Amino acid sequence: MLLKRFYDDGLAQASYLVGCHATGHAIVVDPHRDVDIYVQAAASENVRITHVAETHIHADFVSGSRELAARTGAQLFLSAEGGDDWRYAFAAAANARLLHDGDAIHVGNVRLDVMHTPGHTPEHLVFFITDTPATDRAMGVLTGDFVFVGDVGRPDLLERAANMAGTMKAGARALFASLQRFKQQPDYLQLWPGHGAGSACGKSLGAVPSTTLGYERMANWAFAIDDDVEFVREVLAGQPEPPKYFAHMKRINRDGPAILGEWPRPLARGSGGLREVLLAEKAIVVDIRTAAAFAERHALNTINIPFNKSFANWAGSIIPFDRDIHLIDDMENTRALDDAVRALVMIGLERITGYTDAADALDSGETAATSQMSVNALAEHLSRGDVQLIDVRGASEWDDGHIAGAKHIPLGELAERVGELPPGGRIAVHCQSGSRSAIAASILQANGFPDAANVTGGFVEWARQGRPTTS
Repeated sequence: MLLKRFYDDGLAQASYLVGCHATGHAIVVDPHRDVDIYVQAAASENVRITHVAETHIHADFVSGSRELAARTGAQLFLSAEGGDDWRYAFAAAANARLLHDGDAIHVGNVRLDVMHTPGHTPEHLVFFITDTPATDRAMGVLTGDFVFVGDVGRPDLLERAANMAGTMKAGARALFASLQRFKQQPDYLQLWPGHGAGSACGKSLGAVPSTTLGYERMANWAFAIDDDVEFVREVLAGQPEPPKYFAHMKRINRDGPAILGEWPRPLARGSGGLREVLLAEKAIVVDIRTAAAFAERHALNTINIPFNKSFANWAGSIIPFDRDIHLIDDMENTRALDDAVRALVMIGLERITGYTDAADALDSGETAATSQMSVNALAEHLSRGDVQLIDVRGASEWDDGHIAGAKHIPLGELAERVGELPPGGRIAVHCQSGSRSAIAASILQANGFPDAANVTGGFVEWARQGRPTTS
C-alpha cells in the first residue's frame, strides 16, 4: 500500500494519495485545485488515479476533485449524507458515486470504509484505510476536518460563514455524538487530518502532521469531555472569526467548481497599461510587495496585500469575486508572482488579467506613500480629539480589550464600510501588531482617505506601554 501526504502551507491543508502497487490503482482524497501535483506524484509511483473522494464540502479552498476526475477519468466519490441543504448539486452531472455510512471504496487491494461523522458539516465523512493483503483491520483514518491533532473541526461555519441561522448548536451536538462513536475505535489507529496549525477550521490545531486515536484520547480536549452540554459550550467558545470568503467557497464547492483545464496567464502591462486598468477597466489592483515597500511609495489607488502565508486569507476576504484582478510586484522575484496567482486561483479568484512590474508602476507619475504613526503619537492625537481611530482586529480580539474611542471594523469588512467614516478627517488604523492595519491603510487610501495612517506596533505596543484599554 502507498500513502502520500501533500501539504499546502498557504491553506494549512492536507490531501492524500492512497494507492495499491499490486494493481496500480490509486485514490486522491480532498485534492485542492493544483491537480498537477497529484498526477505527477501518481506517475512517479507508477500508479494511476482511478478514484477521487472528498470528506466534505470545503469552506477554505476550491476543491480540486471535479478537476482531477475530469483530468484523469477517475470515478468521483461524494457524500450523500447530511440532508438536502448541503448535498453536492453537481454529483449527478459528474456521474459521482454517492457515499453513505457503512459503504466501502475498493482501490485495488486497499479498502476505504466510510463513516459518517457529522458536526463540522452535516455531510462529513471519514475513511478508514485497510491494506487487505496484510490484515482485515484498518491501519488508520483520513479524518478530514473531523479530528485534528489536538482539536476537532469547528461546528459553527454553516451559521457564521454561510448564514444558516440556528445550525451551530445543532452541529456541536452532532459533533459530540460523532466523537462518542469514534472513541470506540482502537487506540492504535493512525489519524491523518485534513488541516494543520494556522487553519481557521478549528481553534487550536497542532502542527504535527499525524497522530493516533490513543494519543488524542489522552491529549485532545474534545475527547476529555463526556457531557454534551459542556462540550457544546466549549467547542463554540473562542472560535476565530471565519474569513469572509468561506461562504463563497461553500457555495462553489457545493454547486460545482469550474473546470479550468489551464490556469490564468496574466499579461504583462507597463505603466501606461496600469493607468488604463485603473481608469477604464475598473480592475482591482493589488500590490503584493512587502508592507514596508508599499508604504514607502506605491501607485495611487492600489491596495497592498503582501505575499506571505496570510495572503490567501486576506485576498479572499478583501478582493471582490466579480472583479478583474491586476497584480503589481517586483519582477526580480517572478516566483512570488507565480505563487500569488496560484494562491488566488486556489480560493476561486480566477479573474487575474495582468501584472505590472513595480518599477513601471512607480514610473506612472501618480504615486503615494502611507503615513506611519507611533503609539505615542496616536495617544497625543487622541488626547486632542483630532483623529478617528479604526480597529481592524477580529471580534474576539476587540472583546478582550480595545482602545477607548476606537471604531471597530474588522479588516474583511472595511472596503464595504468605508462610507461609515467621516470624510476629510484624519484617520489612524491599528490591529494587533501592525500587519493587518497596513493592509487596511492601503484600502482606506484607495477609497478616498489619502491621509490614513498605520499605527505601528498596534494594540500590542499600546498595551505594552501600559496605556488604558477597555472591554
